Amino acid sequence: MKVMVIVKASPATEAGEMPTTELLAEMGAFNEELARAGVMLDGDGLHPSSRGVRVRCEGKSRTVIDGPFAETKELIAGFWMWQVKSMDEAIEWIRRSPFQEGEIELRPVFTAEDFGEAFTPELQAQEQGIRAEILGRKDDKPS
Repeated sequence: MKVMVIVKASPATEAGEMPTTELLAEMGAFNEELARAGVMLDGDGLHPSSRGVRVRCEGKSRTVIDGPFAETKELIAGFWMWQVKSMDEAIEWIRRSPFQEGEIELRPVFTAEDFGEAFTPELQAQEQGIRAEILGRKDDKPS
């Protein structure tokens, strides 16, 4: 089961306050533990919404809205992508995280089976090709 772990923004993250060296070290140790266990697939922190934009889609029309965005509770400060056996396992991992405040949302990621017959073999092959392309580019990136 793939799970996206969404770290919600706070007034501090939206103000651009950076974590302390101590918290960065704790997060690094936690990320190492996740990686060694084969749980962590990806993850990153995000800049405040003042550096972002939203794009509203209405039919063929696209409207760009510059940040910052008012509702902090609806914003994301970072994410992980995890591979776990169950939602219970994901919850156990997040309970071990160094976070002392805030809110974290865990959401299962769709699988091919979730889409049923609408996700035809041709569309599945296309998806696999896209994933192979992405992985190929990741391998080419300098560390």
